[in-house]
Amino acid sequence: MLLITRLIFISITLISGTVLAAEVPVYCSGLYSVGQLSFAITNFGTLGRPPFRDCFTNKKILMAEFPRKSRTVHLYKAGLWVGAVVGRDTLVSTASESNISNREFNPDVPPFGDITYRSSVDPSLPGFEKAVSEQDFIAIYTDTFTSGVPDLGFDATDFRRHRPLGIEVTQSSYAWSFGYTEDFVLIDYFIKNIGEDVLEDVYIGIYMDGDVHEDVLYQFVNPTPNLPVKEPTDGLDDLGGFIRNFTRKEGECEITYNLNLAWTADNNGDSWGPDWFAPNVVGLRYLGKPGYDEKLGFNWWIFNLNSRFDFGPQHRRNFRYMGNGAGTPIGDRNKYHLLSNGEIDYDQAWAASISPYNRTWVQPDPSIARIWSSGNDIQWLLSIGPYTMQPGSKISFPLAYVGGEQLHTNAFVWKRYLAANNDPARFYTYLDFSDLGNNAIWAGWVYDNPGVDTDGDGYFGDFAVCVLDTVLIDSVWVTSVAETTYYTGDGVPDWKAASPPPAPKVWLSQAVNGLKIRFNGGRSETTRDIFSGIIDFEGYNVYIGRDDRESSFSRVASYDRENFRKFIFDPNLRPRPGYVMEISAPYTLEELRCAYGRFPDPCGDSLFDPLNYRPGNPYIHPFYPDSAFYFAKHGSNADQFGSTTPIVKKFPNQLLPSIPPVPDDYTDDGYFKYYEYEFEINNLLATVPYYMNVTAFDFGSPEAGLEPLETSKALGTIEAFVSGSAEALSGKFKDIYVYPNPYRNDVDYRGQGFEGLTDDFLPRDKVRAIHFANLPPKCTIRIFSLDGDLIRELSHDVSPADPTFSHAQWDLITRNRQLIVSSLYYWSVEMPDGSTQIGKFVVIM
Repeated sequence: MLLITRLIFISITLISGTVLAAEVPVYCSGLYSVGQLSFAITNFGTLGRPPFRDCFTNKKILMAEFPRKSRTVHLYKAGLWVGAVVGRDTLVSTASESNISNREFNPDVPPFGDITYRSSVDPSLPGFEKAVSEQDFIAIYTDTFTSGVPDLGFDATDFRRHRPLGIEVTQSSYAWSFGYTEDFVLIDYFIKNIGEDVLEDVYIGIYMDGDVHEDVLYQFVNPTPNLPVKEPTDGLDDLGGFIRNFTRKEGECEITYNLNLAWTADNNGDSWGPDWFAPNVVGLRYLGKPGYDEKLGFNWWIFNLNSRFDFGPQHRRNFRYMGNGAGTPIGDRNKYHLLSNGEIDYDQAWAASISPYNRTWVQPDPSIARIWSSGNDIQWLLSIGPYTMQPGSKISFPLAYVGGEQLHTNAFVWKRYLAANNDPARFYTYLDFSDLGNNAIWAGWVYDNPGVDTDGDGYFGDFAVCVLDTVLIDSVWVTSVAETTYYTGDGVPDWKAASPPPAPKVWLSQAVNGLKIRFNGGRSETTRDIFSGIIDFEGYNVYIGRDDRESSFSRVASYDRENFRKFIFDPNLRPRPGYVMEISAPYTLEELRCAYGRFPDPCGDSLFDPLNYRPGNPYIHPFYPDSAFYFAKHGSNADQFGSTTPIVKKFPNQLLPSIPPVPDDYTDDGYFKYYEYEFEINNLLATVPYYMNVTAFDFGSPEAGLEPLETSKALGTIEAFVSGSAEALSGKFKDIYVYPNPYRNDVDYRGQGFEGLTDDFLPRDKVRAIHFANLPPKCTIRIFSLDGDLIRELSHDVSPADPTFSHAQWDLITRNRQLIVSSLYYWSVEMPDGSTQIGKFVVIM
């Protein structure tokens, strides 16, 4: 594979279509990290690699993985394609293409070319009011540069430089961390004709080279116990295909959804015996609804420099030499052919099953077809069109980048049914696309909310009516009970996800051998759900972890409002009568007492306990003896501060804010006192970092099929070190110390948590650390050799409000950028008042 590894800094600007010397565009990426799909999205139309810098951290983005931090690569590169007929020319502008570093979309010159970041999580961030999701990235780029930029496209068929269509793309992408949204990212390419020509027969597509494999670097850093390091496949054994429809059960109805989803997965999950290294699948779903005159296309090919092995499916009536063989499209005319042919290729696994008598498809070379059908370097294009674009007109191309877990269910069937015996139908019976399909459906619902009339024209979307029961009337069976399920929206995008309440504002401070967490839930407890319109806040969870991965966090405290669910006896329930949960918001104890307490004062009936009624002892309504039901806790009902929950109110006697609020309603830093909470966790180690967070969760939405939603444990975490002494907390820094001492090269400090826990993809030489603890917020650290030579000087200047202020670390690199050698070293810490502490440590390399 060829990676784009160079940036040629040639200054350019675009004035009336002419490129003159000026500034160079800045190529950079945003990294999606709130959900399970983690990948780079650039400001020039590509996803995944090349490893351009992060626009916001300035670090290189090296990987695209699913699930996040699994170290399983699922994307090499992907990019936007737009093709059209302009006069007599057939032109295609591409952001990325097969194994060539061509770039035909470019951002503007500074300061206009960077990516805009917005988030709905933190109201203090710029753009909060416009944020759609927890992580929005917005970029604008054009295809109008014709010289002066690195890797400008070249048409190898017509032997000419890139000819622009004259289009501008506004790329908007959105991600959420919730349980039902964490496996997809929504992307909208909003394409505008900014030229003077009419663009005829416009087709828009997304090209993808998936390359699914375990990251080999991670294997060397963290080898699997008792297993040898497996050679990387680098995506040379992938399979791909297309899912047009997907059927699943919604309540009592079975509904078929149009997915229009192209996917890539490893052919056997990179199995090593019973273990999986890459069992999952990732794909792109076209979210629009193809119109009557539009053609949706899915075309795949296998890239190979040898034209005999360069292959892609083709219809007999449209067969075309693509420039290097029958597969990889070379040049604008061949790319446009793939964009516009409207063919839906058979899945790759069937390549060796196409016979010479097939009336639709050209038969692949039977002597080598098994090379392609059993797994290879598949690349593909998902496209839609045609459109006519007058100058100034716009088109939206909405996609969902979707992941699905556990596609592979049996480690041995690939070899048995595909590699050895060419039985793709049998092989597919062991593939489970259910998670991918379900996630793709949710992606479509977030894009266009089902049953929501967004534009007010009276159309709420497509629905299915499922008959649940019938009665016989005049010898005719008539529907008596039916269920209506909306499964599409009204065709007008909403870009809205059902979400939990906003996470609280969190502060963290050090305690002796512990941490104190303060949080304010003013927004959490007063924000209405965007769909139901009600305040659905249910409670908080406090988490602590040794690194910032979701799986690493443990819940240490919880607050859950006291409320109850109601279960009603249904004699018509099939296959047998029983209880079903009422589809409504949970009831408070006060609401239940008022509804079912004893007369004459039901609301004052303090003896009414909903938990006295169970399935074997239901509540029988006195006025409706056929009505029987019981109640159950919704959650833990741990709502007694300092008793059933260790969380306490900081101002226990504070009343709800006045209307309008008065100064006494506020804390010194401007938050409502009523919503202030505290929690302290003790018996922690002073030598390792901890990560803490507080989440908010709601009570769920049974009518929408949603379990209670909780904000992300990993998003917004705060890193902290515990103070080892009361003196340090009081500002007396008498006992600064260094650890580990001695530092030994043969000790697994990463495994002990002293270094590299959050950078597990880096080799050890990149994460070595000697720690300084019990530091004042501001000081200067110096390391000297045994001869008194200055090895390194570190300036430590951290706000006292930062829970890491008492800690610093040194990477064992000298001021001359060299790794230190085995020796005895001295250290000194100079305070702002001129006082100094000194000590020594040993390094054994």
